[in-house]
Formats: sequence, structure tokens, C-alpha cells
Amino acid sequence: MSTTTYIKTEINQTVATLTFFNEASNSFPSFLLKELTEKINDLESEKEVTTIILKSDGNSAFCAGASFDELLTIDDEKTGKEFFSGFANVINAMRKSSKIFIGRIHGKTVGGGVGLAASCDYTFATDNAAIKLSELAIGIGPFVIEPAVSRKIGKTAFTSMSLAAHEWKTASWAYKNGLYDELFESTESMDREVIEFAERISRYNPEALIEMKKIFWEGTNHWDILLTERAQISGSLVLSDFTKKALSTFKNK
Repeated sequence: MSTTTYIKTEINQTVATLTFFNEASNSFPSFLLKELTEKINDLESEKEVTTIILKSDGNSAFCAGASFDELLTIDDEKTGKEFFSGFANVINAMRKSSKIFIGRIHGKTVGGGVGLAASCDYTFATDNAAIKLSELAIGIGPFVIEPAVSRKIGKTAFTSMSLAAHEWKTASWAYKNGLYDELFESTESMDREVIEFAERISRYNPEALIEMKKIFWEGTNHWDILLTERAQISGSLVLSDFTKKALSTFKNK
């Protein structure tokens, strides 16, 4: 396992913890998205596990979204679609999983990271966990993650975030609009509650949890097709001169 990028799975009886890390602000290159999808799918075979805590390592950002380095290397629509399908695959794996996902959001979250938080069934966050959808500022848009984010915070709040692409929304804003379920002043206090909540949830009737998960995600069966179509849009736009220039400007700041 690389010390600069990794995903690890830990299982403690009925609770699994999925931890991802990339030294570049926990951003996601395509290989890491693929690995996260595989880890989520692998946990389906762990019948004793009912609950999954999704978290990232480090003390800064929870997730900086897509890897700008990789975005700059994309030079055809097929590769672009494949890259953004990585986020689509993670979201679809989370929604189709029979497990309850608990998000542990310790720091700032951008773009695809907001999509990951929105795909959790319950989320804990700290006051440092500001959010931003910066995609329009770099010439693309939050197309793939939109269904997951809008499902959590509504289309009006999603519109506000998308158009204010240079603006950080506070963790309090995210809490008030439904992205975060609980908010804490410190990581330490949050972590105590995350563990306690996960252990409590894991003691519920497993069959009831599976049926509730189906209800949580009712009306999303078309997302396999929808998110792939959205990935096609992003994969095309990332080739534009506007986006290439904007990505280079952001990367060199």
C-alpha cells in the first residue's frame, strides 16, 4: 500500500470503516475511484457487516474532488467519460449497497467530495467542513454528483452552490440544508459520536436495515444510466480550451 495514496478497510464485528487518502488534499485520481468502488462492492460479501463508516485520513481536507493533475491529461472524450464514470460508479455502489453508510466529514469538501458526503445515509461533520461546488469555475459542472446532492439538499440549494462556484458554503449552511445530520466543534467529539452511532445502528435488526436502505433510495434505479450520461457531458467539457486554461490556472496557484 502506497504511503501517498491508499484505501483501507477495517472490520470490527458489524461495523466496517473505509478510509481513503491521497496526499494531494484527498483528491481522487481514476485508479483510486476504481479501488473505492471495488472495496464497497467487496463489503457486500461480509454478511455480518451492516454499517460502513466512510472517512479520509489527514487533518486538512476531507476530499478535494477530482484530481486536477489527471484532468489535465485527458485528451479525448472516451477517456474523459471513463474518468467521470469513476465518481458515478462510487455513488451507484453506495446507493445499491445493502449497508448503511455513515459519513465522517472532518474538513473542507469540494466537488466530487460533496457527492460522496451526499451519498452517505447519515453524516457527521465538524465546523471546519465547509463545502464548495467549483466545477463551473473550471468550465465543467457538477453533473455526475447532482442527483445525489439534490436528493439531500434540494434543487434550490444545489443551484445556489453551483452558481456560486467560487464561494465556500459553511458547515452550518450544509447542516441547515440537510447535507450534514450532525455538527461538532472538534474532530475528537465528532469521532466519539460516530463510533457510538455506528455501533448503535449495527445492533438494529439487519433485515430491517436492508429494507430501510431500499426505502432511502427509492426512485433512483435509473441512476446507472443517468450518471453515465452525466459523465459523458463532463468528459466532453473537460476537453474545452476554457477548462484546460482554468485547470492550469488553479493548479499553478
